Amino acid sequence: MTKSLGSHPTYENYRDSGVECYGSVPAHWKTLANKYIFALNKNLVGKNSSRYTLLSLTLGGIIKRDMDNPEGKFPAEFDTYQEVAPGDFVFCLFDVEETPRTIGLSSLHGMITGAYTVFRPRRKFDEEYLQYLYLSLDSGKRLRFLYKGLRNTIPKDVFLAFKSLTPPIQEQRLIARFLSIKTAQIDQAIRTKKHQIELLKERKQILIQRTVTLGLDPDAPMRDSGIEWIGQIPAHWEVVFNRRLFREKSRPVQGDELPLSLSQVDGVVPSDEMKERSLSPAHRKNFKLCFPGDLVVNRFKGHLGVFFESAFEGVVTFHYGVFVPQKGVVTKYFEHLFHTEPYKTIYAGASNGMTVGLQNLSNNNFYAIKSLLPSVDEQTEICSYIEDHSARIDQAANNISSQIERLKEYKASLINSAVTGKIKVPGVVEPAELKEREFA
Repeated sequence: MTKSLGSHPTYENYRDSGVECYGSVPAHWKTLANKYIFALNKNLVGKNSSRYTLLSLTLGGIIKRDMDNPEGKFPAEFDTYQEVAPGDFVFCLFDVEETPRTIGLSSLHGMITGAYTVFRPRRKFDEEYLQYLYLSLDSGKRLRFLYKGLRNTIPKDVFLAFKSLTPPIQEQRLIARFLSIKTAQIDQAIRTKKHQIELLKERKQILIQRTVTLGLDPDAPMRDSGIEWIGQIPAHWEVVFNRRLFREKSRPVQGDELPLSLSQVDGVVPSDEMKERSLSPAHRKNFKLCFPGDLVVNRFKGHLGVFFESAFEGVVTFHYGVFVPQKGVVTKYFEHLFHTEPYKTIYAGASNGMTVGLQNLSNNNFYAIKSLLPSVDEQTEICSYIEDHSARIDQAANNISSQIERLKEYKASLINSAVTGKIKVPGVVEPAELKEREFA
């Protein structure tokens, strides 16, 4: 499906468009100022906002805002919001460089923030073609030469003076139809590959859970663990309280240690490498020193399995728990064990607080949890097995992720090539060809 763009036919005759972001275009295509294509359509809803559906401009286009599970801030009143009708274009003409998607064609009737600009296309222009044209310009942020000011704003008069590419209306429709079919196929392929990644993640989680609770010997005699959610375990394994496995220990902080953060994805990492948002306190009062091999716990996310072995020496915020492994404990094994769904459930029940995100796992409750304890050699072998097999699964997932990125790149290139005439879509007949047919 993702054949190279070079396999598509091109037009016979090209000319310079005279517009920086288009380059050469088919000779019979025109460029037309947006004031002849779009009409500004600012109808404020005023006191009638209760009659309108609240809309948002997202990466997926213009959607109905979820009021049952609202996210983000809402104004005290919506009087300054503006009406949007099916067929209207919504543009975010400020912070263009930083905004992931700044254009949407609405299929809904509702209202949207007055900060956006709503245009209604004039007759004799295909809405879908115009949407693909501006999605392509936006995805590549190729309108930088129109920006004004520190907020990378495109003033309305500048936008209305900008020239859009306008093939003959029949070509616009053929291009839109071609892209609608092709992008749907690409999107379906991406969804399929994302599902494959989810299956790999599930397979990895099952492998880890099976290994840390059942061991590596399929013929080992089994017995009931006595722990709800766990079930059968190898008969020679122990079941002990966490207080026997880990103990929190206070160590003096000098003030020049490496600042560390706890990521739900990457574990214990230097704070300056943290991908997620983290706190940067002005001082290190009550900070905790941790060493390689320590178990670091986010007390508020124990129910999410945020337990990680530290590979670094440094300091973490006092909100975290830092536990020193006792004799016979391989911390990495317990990191894997506490990431399993049964232990997430166990820690959810041991955390205090009814509000999600504010469920605190106290030391006493952590110590009172029972955990599985294979021998040191088995813990080490299990960790090596998980590391080896997880690496293979992760590599397979990474390969599929690379395929997804290539599909996205192909989709963007395909759209750009079609809307700017770098390729000729099926069904298009150039004017010169028409003349030849008339005299044939």
